[in-house]
Amino acid sequence: MSGARALETNLQINRDSSLIPFDFAPRTRMVFGNDCIDRLGELAASLGVQRVLVVSDPGIVAAGHSQHGIDALKKAGLETALFDGAHENPTTDDVQHGVKFARDFQPQLLVGLGGGSSMDCAKGINFIYSCGGQMSDYWGVDKATGPMLPMIAVPTTAGTGSEMQSFALISDAQSHVKMACGDKKASCVFAVLDPRLTLTQPSLVTALTGVDAISHALETFVTRPRNPASILFSREAWRLLSQNFLRVLEEPNDLEARGGMLLGAAWAGLAIENSMLGAAHALTNPLTAASDTAHGQGIGVMLPHVIRFNGQQFDDWYTELSGISAGFAGAPEADSGSQGIADFVERMVKAAGLATNLQGLGVLREQIPQLAEAASRQWTGQFNPRPVDTLSLISIYENAF
Repeated sequence: MSGARALETNLQINRDSSLIPFDFAPRTRMVFGNDCIDRLGELAASLGVQRVLVVSDPGIVAAGHSQHGIDALKKAGLETALFDGAHENPTTDDVQHGVKFARDFQPQLLVGLGGGSSMDCAKGINFIYSCGGQMSDYWGVDKATGPMLPMIAVPTTAGTGSEMQSFALISDAQSHVKMACGDKKASCVFAVLDPRLTLTQPSLVTALTGVDAISHALETFVTRPRNPASILFSREAWRLLSQNFLRVLEEPNDLEARGGMLLGAAWAGLAIENSMLGAAHALTNPLTAASDTAHGQGIGVMLPHVIRFNGQQFDDWYTELSGISAGFAGAPEADSGSQGIADFVERMVKAAGLATNLQGLGVLREQIPQLAEAASRQWTGQFNPRPVDTLSLISIYENAF
């Protein structure tokens, strides 16, 4: 498939993945390894630029990672500036502040250094700085009106996989609606994957971002636009994430496990780029918009119930995944299918100290119809392998209550 637009129209389920056509062109060069952030200046200079804007957030600045990246850029003789106004779930206000900063500095390259929020904020800045207008103009697919600045992503969490995607998720500052803005021109030139940068994550961030990455691997594996390329990335992402998530919770300084999570999240990001997401994200977005629920926490509650819902028709796909993870600590039996995978996800969420039901998020039962109506309008729901509507989404919320 040639892009997300093709994914929207090619939604026929085909059990034989070898028969599904696809068109995959890698756009992002992956550089992986401990201390590879030290190569940031070298990689940036190879693009023939001189002025580099680093987009980060206050927590990443405090951890010293932003300065580490800036030092590497300066060592290569590049002029740098730091915009540290990205926040969790970046909003249109964050992007506009960054655009103003960029217009003053006139960068030739953007570096998104931090979690998914920093990388998405950098992409949002890029859309408006390069093409004008406002963020809502790019809500959807292929809305960029001209060339965009090259960008390098340096993730410090193992979560969104934004470094491997052409999408930015930006919330409207007034309505709190999340806008998925995607264009191949927004793809990063380089993704610098340094496991050491993830060691400073607080335990809660490790948990929330890890659950998000796991959901990406599981949802992309069963979506309607799944194809041989996305399946390849989903499988490997699930293998790495299912093997290492509990390890990083128990041993936060286990660098090998951190590397597995970081690489797994990146593979899952590539899977999203090629097959999109499903109902778990459609159900979660209204939760985060209506309450103070973190994205990873909402996903942790909803994902097991979506797996069971999908498993009624697609249990064989989940059985394949249970075979991949079998043998890892706490993993399901090889032939346990959707029930085994759902139970495994619930155990991981519980082990992370996260809530496992809607009551734990403070959601009231009478809110469910309104949440389901909002979920039915989410873009990702159309890619779920089993069709969803307001009534079925109400049922899934009820099961999660």
